[in-house]
Amino acid sequence: MKQILGVDIGGTKIRFGVVNENGKVVKDLTVPTKLPLYPYLEEQILELKRVYPNLTGIGIGTRGMVDAETGVITFEKELEGWQGTSVKAQLQAATGLQVEINNDANCAALAEARLGEAKNFRRVICLTVGTGLGGGIIFDGQIVNGTHGGAGEVGHLILYPHGQLCSCGRKGCSEQYVSGSALRRIIKENNLLDSETGEWILPHQLFKMAANGHIVAKAIQEQFLSDFAIIISNLQAILDMDCVVIGGGVSESAEDWWELFLEKIEPLKLKPLEVKRASFGNEAGMLGAAMLLI
Repeated sequence: MKQILGVDIGGTKIRFGVVNENGKVVKDLTVPTKLPLYPYLEEQILELKRVYPNLTGIGIGTRGMVDAETGVITFEKELEGWQGTSVKAQLQAATGLQVEINNDANCAALAEARLGEAKNFRRVICLTVGTGLGGGIIFDGQIVNGTHGGAGEVGHLILYPHGQLCSCGRKGCSEQYVSGSALRRIIKENNLLDSETGEWILPHQLFKMAANGHIVAKAIQEQFLSDFAIIISNLQAILDMDCVVIGGGVSESAEDWWELFLEKIEPLKLKPLEVKRASFGNEAGMLGAAMLLI
């Protein structure tokens, strides 16, 4: 049976998975991200290729923007030296295997569309609410990449013109209001401290406090969910998708806010739309990366 190496590259860790053609993970390995990234990545992959000699290809999901055709990282500011790297060409030369690479949010979306909550839908958007706000668009089973690999950059839709400065250099981007980083900023602005540790509370604690009736936490949650619902409504107006899948670290606390979130979305829908929680957690990017070749 065909085996693909799926690789999910994040800012702090890299996850490798040997995945068969049915989407089953045969081997799962996580290592810390180290710079310079490319030689370290190649070293890890060559060792896995030695242990698993039947690998037939390598799929990679990475943070940043990717030209999926050429396999070049076109934009990435956090991983120093990664931008401009010809990952596909270099890895194919080093391993002799077919290599495909795409943005990590696109890969997570592909996993949900092929194997997860959206597998019975034709037009799918997957939103990952983690440190930032990522998005992947899957139409008829294929990733929509855009001309420069920038399609699906939902976090950089401008939500509040002239608002918070974003890492992209513009102001008011969506991920400055709907993301884990945004919640941490807002928590500090409201001086919300853990009564036991004296440290800033975490986003999942914020939602728990809101569920328990904390007035300030409820107000923050209300704004967060209203902003998130507007983002989805705007995406529907442009793309007319039939399913939205919500994943990422922040979504892990969704049991405290999911029903309220659906209530916020309902009056903003232009057409029928299914909104679902992601099937896969941290393994979504790695699985989706393997799906690039399956």
